[in-house]
Amino acid sequence: MTINEPVYAAMLVLALIAIGEVVSIITRARVPMLLIAILGFLIFIWTGIFPADIVDTSSFSAMGTLLTGPLVVHLGTLIPLTLMAKQYRAVLIALGGSLVALLFVLPIITMLFGYETAVAGTGPLVGGIVAFIVTSEALNGSGFEYLVAIPALVLAVHKLFGLPVASMLLRKYALILRNKWDQTDSSSYIAAAAEVPLHGAAVVSTPKKRKKYEFNTANILLFKLFVGASLGTVLGELTGISGTIWCLFIGVLGTKVNFYNENIMDKAKASSIAVLGTIFIVIASMSKVSLTQFLHFIPQVVTIIIIGEIGILVGGYIVSKLVKWHPYKGMSLALTAMFGFPADYILCQEVSRSVGRTEEEENRLLNELSPPMLIGGFTTVTVASVLIASILVKTLS
Repeated sequence: MTINEPVYAAMLVLALIAIGEVVSIITRARVPMLLIAILGFLIFIWTGIFPADIVDTSSFSAMGTLLTGPLVVHLGTLIPLTLMAKQYRAVLIALGGSLVALLFVLPIITMLFGYETAVAGTGPLVGGIVAFIVTSEALNGSGFEYLVAIPALVLAVHKLFGLPVASMLLRKYALILRNKWDQTDSSSYIAAAAEVPLHGAAVVSTPKKRKKYEFNTANILLFKLFVGASLGTVLGELTGISGTIWCLFIGVLGTKVNFYNENIMDKAKASSIAVLGTIFIVIASMSKVSLTQFLHFIPQVVTIIIIGEIGILVGGYIVSKLVKWHPYKGMSLALTAMFGFPADYILCQEVSRSVGRTEEEENRLLNELSPPMLIGGFTTVTVASVLIASILVKTLS
């Protein structure tokens, strides 16, 4: 089948993504959208329903490539430095889990399948789409384009392995908390809770005075993002350090000095299209993967995920003990590297709902569980995985 019109090509690929979204919503994020989209794309490519160049025809992957730098700068504006400092135990546990996973995966996968395969899977294992893009670009540039299916499949599948284990551990910890609260007087919590808005509660804020001139329009905010991305690209070329890392740092620093607004890409009304563009990049990376190659890579992908998950659990357990947190709490937090937001928050909601016997108890559990889980996911998926992927790909010859 031949498709020459970009709007038709974009519509067909978007249909796969939309179906994936519907499945993800129905399953409460247990089945990832990306997995459905990739599997559907591969089936249609292999059966000849879609041409192999359909994503290129849509022009969306080119847009994703263009917007990757600004998107990473935007992610830098989201890093809550103050909250991360307060939740330093969560940060340490999240980092500990990812680093031990790295120590497990690199030597074992190198011994079984080769060093390039280990590098291909490690970044996306403990991260998200940005880690995949860093890894896939390096693989293509180093002559290992035949391995690009590995990070794509790891990215699409690892949530299925991480969520059930994290759910089990978090539920056990929630039950321990509930039993502990049953044995203590909850009046101090109720008094404190009266002064602090719970999740979902309305927060009354004082209206801000309207400025005479408002310069933070969508176009100006986008221009500022591209300035940061351009600077990050230049610094990457000059220093040899990945431009992605520089973009992330520029986003953090720019927010600190008030050059960037927090959550700037959302305010520029461009985050959805940027994320969509990166999803098209992931899907496009699978266009040259044959059924034989796909089946060939399944053992590598499953082995990387299982060994990596064991490493995350071991690292989470060790650091939890060191910072004096319950291991169930710490290990479930460390596993957020395998699914991130919004799955981490949905998981907290589901556990709180299933364990809490009253609305007050449910809210109390949610307020106890969600802050460290969200910080853990942010630390790994947004920051640590990008750094790990950027450093590892530099070792490819």
